[in-house]
Amino acid sequence: MNVRTILISLLIGYVFGMFLPADLVSLRMTGKNASHVGTTGNPGMANIMAHLGFKAGLIVLAGDLLKCAIALFIAWLIFRDPQKADLLFAGLGCTLGHDFPAWRGFRGGKGVTVSCLALVVYHPLWGLVAVLSGMIVVFITQYLCIAGIAIPVVFSVIMAVCGNVPALIVGCIHVLLSVWCNRRSLRGIRDGSTGKNDVLGALRRKFSRKKN
Repeated sequence: MNVRTILISLLIGYVFGMFLPADLVSLRMTGKNASHVGTTGNPGMANIMAHLGFKAGLIVLAGDLLKCAIALFIAWLIFRDPQKADLLFAGLGCTLGHDFPAWRGFRGGKGVTVSCLALVVYHPLWGLVAVLSGMIVVFITQYLCIAGIAIPVVFSVIMAVCGNVPALIVGCIHVLLSVWCNRRSLRGIRDGSTGKNDVLGALRRKFSRKKN
């Protein structure tokens, strides 16, 4: 792999990853950035949706997906690497930028949305399998933090089986990042301070209200 491709792709991803749509939505609705929303202050879809509403959460989701897509597209336009190192490392850079934005004192979100898109774009089949596995985990456990870790774990295992060493290494880095960013929530599962997210129940209630 070309070191120049890796470094520039990482930088492109990091720059776009630092843009946090959750802060813009929160500023628009409350006059404060996302660090003042809820108990976690997490600038991500789940926190915004829980405290500012379903529509606000969807806007954050769309913004996070868009910034990652743009970063991946720019890296691809520059390098068009047949080994997809540009996509692999631009995706990792975007997760790093989202998790540790320099302008925000390196205190960002958990990077689940951008990581998911990055893995799916890099390898549509196995990335999608990993994302669907994470969805099943959250439906069963109702803990978003466990699902966020499960997604890169599943992807890494598949890459190990496929013998794709670069993707395995990047997948493992995604696992470590997810564990680190979710460490407080993981500890909270033991003492009961981490709340559950009944995603299926919330969706049922949402559509049931629409019908009525």
